Amino acid sequence: MFTGIVQGVGRIERVEPLGADAGVRLTVDAQRVPLAGARVGDSIALNGACMTITSLAGQRFTVDVSRESLARTVGLDAPGEVNLETALALGDKLGGHLVSGHVDGVGEVVRFAPVGESWDLVVRAPRELAKYFAYKGSVAVDGVSLTVNRVTDTAAGCELAINLIPHTIEVTTLKRLAPGARVNLEVDLIARYVERMLAATDA
Repeated sequence: MFTGIVQGVGRIERVEPLGADAGVRLTVDAQRVPLAGARVGDSIALNGACMTITSLAGQRFTVDVSRESLARTVGLDAPGEVNLETALALGDKLGGHLVSGHVDGVGEVVRFAPVGESWDLVVRAPRELAKYFAYKGSVAVDGVSLTVNRVTDTAAGCELAINLIPHTIEVTTLKRLAPGARVNLEVDLIARYVERMLAATDA
């Protein structure tokens, strides 16, 4: 489990194919993200996707990404910057919201522009995820815990309007966004449980 409070930006340095029908092995430089307590076998989130550390040497580690994960996420198939968060431990502060690290789908940035001291981010979410978003609800965008300010339903799904404070821009990869960019989305776990309970009640 994670909180969506990104600990820092790392960099995918190498992408090594594991075979014709397999995924890839990533070598990641965690840079200033604290890995002192990390061990092989621990979970770590890369752009919101939960991965398992397969080797660790100083501030560099490797993870194996399956073809299924590659098909359902963005940003894990080429060298570049990634948001990093180590797994939540019992007793840690929950500064964001409960994030599983299981990406639900990929959204597309519609707008990313400064508004006063903050930034206005609008993301188009696919139809199958639209029902999970609500005003003042939570969403993880590339692993960053954010609050939904507005939901606008469309024929293709919905558009989420989110306000980004300067700190979030400074310490995450979201500063690199632009209209047309694709981002990993994870819906709020509570919304999933509510859906399940309502479905069971109607049955």
